Amino acid sequence: MASHGFWGLGAPENAGDNTSNQSPTTPRAWCQAAAQKLPGGIGSKLCALLSVAGEGEKTSEPTSTKLDETTVGTCGCNKPCNCLKATEATVGFSDLYSTDLLPALDGDMKTMTFLQEVVDILLAYITESFDRETKVIDFHYPNELLQRNNWELQDEPETLDDILISCRATLKYAIKTAHPRYFNQLSTGLDMVGLAADWLTSTANTNMFTYEVAPVFVLLEYVTLKKMREIIGWEGGRGDGIFSPGGAISNMYAMLLARFKMFPEVKEKGMSSVPRLAAFTSEHSHFSIKKGAAALGIGTESVICIKADESGKMIPADLERKILEAKQKGFVPFFVSATAGTTVYGAFDPLIAISDICKKYQVWFHVDGAWGGSLIMSRMHKWKLDGVERANSVTWNPHKMMAVPLQCSALLVREEGLMQNCNQMHACYLFQQDKHYDLSYDTGDKALQCGRHVDIFKLWLMWRAKGTIGFEAQIDKCLELSEYLYNKIKDREGYEMVFNGKPQHTNVCFWYLPPGMRYLEDKEEKKKRLHKVAPVIKARMMEYGTTMVSYQPQGDKVNFFRMVISNPAATFEDIDFLIEEIERLGQDL
Repeated sequence: MASHGFWGLGAPENAGDNTSNQSPTTPRAWCQAAAQKLPGGIGSKLCALLSVAGEGEKTSEPTSTKLDETTVGTCGCNKPCNCLKATEATVGFSDLYSTDLLPALDGDMKTMTFLQEVVDILLAYITESFDRETKVIDFHYPNELLQRNNWELQDEPETLDDILISCRATLKYAIKTAHPRYFNQLSTGLDMVGLAADWLTSTANTNMFTYEVAPVFVLLEYVTLKKMREIIGWEGGRGDGIFSPGGAISNMYAMLLARFKMFPEVKEKGMSSVPRLAAFTSEHSHFSIKKGAAALGIGTESVICIKADESGKMIPADLERKILEAKQKGFVPFFVSATAGTTVYGAFDPLIAISDICKKYQVWFHVDGAWGGSLIMSRMHKWKLDGVERANSVTWNPHKMMAVPLQCSALLVREEGLMQNCNQMHACYLFQQDKHYDLSYDTGDKALQCGRHVDIFKLWLMWRAKGTIGFEAQIDKCLELSEYLYNKIKDREGYEMVFNGKPQHTNVCFWYLPPGMRYLEDKEEKKKRLHKVAPVIKARMMEYGTTMVSYQPQGDKVNFFRMVISNPAATFEDIDFLIEEIERLGQDL
């Protein structure tokens, strides 16, 4: 596809035994032969110099060709060898393409060298992400970012040099979610063991639908889900479960199972075969409850929102009242979703009281613990989930408070076999019934998906590395940081808490009032101006690249900051920095 420059001139007749698996005309084979015949590191240096000479006619220097003392010379083995370090200086990517990599003939060393370059890029990015002197984000507006780089797809292939450039550019403009001062989402941080597990699963590149193609991963999912059910409080870890693409899908699974449990005929006959259904959830719950109702054909109008108290907890008395109202209107209540850790306030609904109501009216009791479910790992904080063991189903996202790399969301189900009955389609080309192993380990037919990513290995390997006590310490630390922030700003001039009392989770919700706004007597004018403060400060944060924290309105409350902490790298100093940065960026508003 491309000329090899100098190397196209040929190779010595006796290239050496260690090149028997390589083409004799490749730079690697020629260079290895030269290295054997010349003493010390002269051969390797000569190879590097000749490589540069061969590429001199090109307009761009090969990415990996370097002449400094750190890369030119022997690999340190003190003898001729095939190791990567000895040859990486001789491989340039400006005339190589993806077709030169494995499974191409003689593609092994090129592949190893290319992947080493990619790993070097990634490792540099990882190191930079934890450096507080670096920006959280190198922000550019969309049109500007489109113009700065050529992101368009072409008919002709790019060289591997171009591919490496694209990798660097992508990370240059990416948000450093591992940065200790990134607080924008519920999922933050980067765990090194979890990252290693993610690399491994991408390398294995298999599918979770059968034991046949993912034997170890299927077993790891089995033992991990059982462990999670034990922690929930279900005797012996009995029940079922599955890892899904995210909490929204896990919540939809729960709604799907609740409907099937009450009206199994809906699977074949559809919604026309069932009465009008009603689902109930807090007014502070995640939007995925309504989205699930829309996707399942139940309709968003059939999701009835229950009032929450000042701190964001569902009011059980209002739940019971609205269940009775729905029944009087001809609806059939079938599903109640309580929230363990609401998205904005971090509130935990009173699960015991809600479960009593669900039992009284024979309604499926689901707990959306996507954000707060991980607190059950902490002996200090698990009381906030008292009553979760009564649930019919639980959503739990380890990719949030447990800092497992995205994505990793589990749905846990009390009744074993229900998922299989609800979702199975008996596809005979995939789920043959005459296989030679226990078919209960073929999990694909109980999932909505066919292809399913291996999400389990990240969580399992991190659990092995940390132990339950390691996750507990990690969670406790994040809650300690949030309490530190709350105590520091609750009486600080210029700050006002959105609701009274210490937050239950790491969510700390507050307004920042700039100096020029603190003594306004016109309440409506003050409210109007305050609504604009958080968006402006957030925009300045991103443009400076110093930190990121979320904001939003809630009900009749104007925009406020919602600080959440789930990054294990964050420290007390980072909390101090955030406060000072908000004041610096908002001083003139």
